[in-house]
Order: sequence, then C-alpha cells, then structure tokens
Amino acid sequence: MSLLDRHIEFVEALRDAGLPVSLAEGLEAVRAIDALGMAQRETLRAAYAATLLKRQNHRAGFDQVFDLYFPRLVGDGARGRGVETLADSRSSTDVAGDGPGALADFREALTTAMAMGDPDAMLVLAREGVARFGLIRGRGPGEQRWSSYNVMNRVSPDELVDRALQGLGADTGEDPSLRRLVEARARAFERMVDAEVRRRAAEVRGPQHVARHTIRPAIEQVDFTSARKADLELMRREIQPLARRLATRLSREQHARSRGPLDFRRTVRASMSSGGVPMETRHKPRRPGRTDLVVLCDVSGSVANFASFTLMLVFALREQFNRVRAFTFVDEIHEVTDRFEPGADPARTMTELAASARHASLWGRTNYGRAFTRFADQHADALTPRTNLLVLGDARSNHTDLAVPVVKNLVYAARHSWWLNPEHARNWNTGDSAAREYGRLIPMVECRNLTQLGEFVHDLA
Repeated sequence: MSLLDRHIEFVEALRDAGLPVSLAEGLEAVRAIDALGMAQRETLRAAYAATLLKRQNHRAGFDQVFDLYFPRLVGDGARGRGVETLADSRSSTDVAGDGPGALADFREALTTAMAMGDPDAMLVLAREGVARFGLIRGRGPGEQRWSSYNVMNRVSPDELVDRALQGLGADTGEDPSLRRLVEARARAFERMVDAEVRRRAAEVRGPQHVARHTIRPAIEQVDFTSARKADLELMRREIQPLARRLATRLSREQHARSRGPLDFRRTVRASMSSGGVPMETRHKPRRPGRTDLVVLCDVSGSVANFASFTLMLVFALREQFNRVRAFTFVDEIHEVTDRFEPGADPARTMTELAASARHASLWGRTNYGRAFTRFADQHADALTPRTNLLVLGDARSNHTDLAVPVVKNLVYAARHSWWLNPEHARNWNTGDSAAREYGRLIPMVECRNLTQLGEFVHDLA
C-alpha cells in the first residue's frame, strides 16, 4: 500500500468515527506532512491533528485511529531497553510463560510502575501483558485473537492500587488525592492494553476493519439509548458548549433576518440624493417574533438519558424563547419548570427529577394516553397560538389507550408541534410502539444523539 492510499484510508476512517474532515483539510494535511517530513511519528501525529481536528473532544478518537494506521511497532517489535530491564529481573522460563510465577512478577512490576508514575514502563508492561495473557488459545497461525478482558482479568490493576500506595508509604485511607492519582494510572494502563489489542488485531484483520468495529464514535454521535456511564459524563460536558454555539449561531442568523420587508417609499426618497438611482434599499423594521415553548417529556427508564440532555439543552437556550415550560411524565404529568433555576446543576436537577418521577408514577409503566389526558385537563392554558409544543419520548405506551382525540386537540391549540424520538426510525411501529398513530398528528423526528439534537433545536429556535 502506498503512502497516498494509507492517507486516504486514514481520513476515511476518521470520517467513519464521526470526525468531520473535509477534502480541503485532507489536502492541507498533505502539505503539512510534506513540509515537516515523516521521519518522526509524533511529528506526523501532530501534523495530522493540527490540520484535521476541529474540537478537543475529538482527540481521543483521532489518536486511536492514528495508532491503527501508523502503529508504533509491528508484531512483538524489537526489544527495547525497558523490556530488557524487566526481562532481566525474571527467569527465562517465567519471561516466556504466563504461569503463576510470571503473573506474580508481572503484577509486582506493574505495581512499581503505577507507584512511580512511569508511563514508559507501563506502556512496555501493557505490550508484554497482551503478549502473555491476552492471546485467545485454540486458533491457527494467522488467526490469532487477543482480548483485553483476559489481560485485565488476570492482572487486575484495580487490586494493585493499595499495594502501590503502601509502596509509596501512604496510608490507603489517609490521602484521597493520592489514591485518585494511582487509580488514574490504573485506568491509563487499561487504555494502553486496549490500544495494544487493537494494534495486534489490525495486523491480522486490517486497520479499516478494526477501526469500523472497535473505535467509539465521537461523543456527539453516540446514541443516547446506548451510552455508557463515561459517555454520559462527556455528554453533560458537551451540553453547555453546544448551547453556546447554538446561541451564537442563532443570534447571528436572527440579526441577519432583522430587516423587514422593503419600504418602497423610503427607498425612493433616499434615491433622490443619487440622481434617482436606488443605491441603498430601505426596509421596514421587523417585529420581534419570539414564541413560547412547552415541552412534554417522557422520563421512564428507556428514554431517561435522552430526556435529560434534551431538557438541559432547551433550558440552556431559553433566552431564545419568550417562555419555556417543561412537564415530565411516566403515567402522570408533573410541571418541573421551577426546577431549572439559573445556576442550578443540570445533572443533579435531572437526577432529582428522575427519582421523583419514579415515586410519583402510579403504575410504574409508561402511559402516553393518560399523560396527555392529564395535561389537557390540568394545563390546557399552557398552549396558545404563540406556543410551540415539543414532545420527547419513544412513543412506546405498553399497548394502552393512546388518547388520539386528546392529542389532536393539543396539536390544534398549539402554533407548531414536533415529536423527538430517540429510537432509530427502523424500530418505529414495532412491538408496542405507537409512532405511526402519533406521527399522523405530530411530525416525528429521529433524534438519537447530540448532533441531531443540536440541529433540531437550531431549526426550532
């Protein structure tokens, strides 16, 4: 494979991972590499990062893809000085094997590296650990498979944290900051093991296959319904920057649209100063047109994460609306507008809302028909001709009554109505989904990740 082919595949893999890389940026990367050369791997990484990356949170995915297409070494690699030092401390039998003695020596070396905070030693140990303890047995030549789970299960770096602290002469419960530091080193070792497994897998199956199936997409491309705990934390950090970008963009576009219709009389009068040629047009002032927003939000377990991020983003952008009112439901409706006070912690607010919704629900099962009926009975005045209605949920109502006539009246009372569904469109109308019935009344939009959510809120405001 030529360097050009490798470059093209690398850029395509970044796009597959959700990183926005344009053709112009790819060409810019080629110019940067031509100027800096390819003699140093880290220089090559820096050239690609400077020309292709737009946001800091894309760096982790970029580094993973880069390590697949431009690996640090091939196979077991040549033994460096650090590996020789580790090997010299053990017998030749232990170095080659993965028995109890080798495992004990390996864990001792890892404990020392974690205590000293030596990243080079930890990197060497990660490679050695995968080579010894990560191979999946029973496969023929050319079919090798490695497992990071096997390595972490055998080595168990979490169990070495206390031993590392004792090696530093620290009481395990005395200095929480030192414990967090050593725990972070254990997490770093785990990431090194994952990277080594991906590198070895890429040699067998190709970097394109491994990048497609193992690299997590950019955080704004991760589905709400499949997000892990670590993903949720990153998403929460993205809400405020996303809100700021949207607010800036909306303000700019609203300013550009501030001109009203052409004022013909003033334009003709102004043209008198240029001999009757209308050099400049005059426009009537545009009347302010901010609308109200009412949000009905399903907070049952299946869509709780999606509802949390949508509500946080909507309230972060509440300056773009005249007024925002929010209601949550499982099978009973509750207004939660007062929970979103300026300066409140959004994550804590949503946790409290989820807990209160679970306790306040009568049957513990989602019932859209009952929730819509209760809203119409108790909060009918919330919808006016200046109000936009936004419904958040997966439209799965456990085969209960859908209260279609009630929903039709709500839609008629509002100015505009939308329904955001966090499920993939191919799953609508399956099982207990009422997406077809509700979709006939309210335009239903697929909204599975932060990117789609941001695009919708932009269009909504």
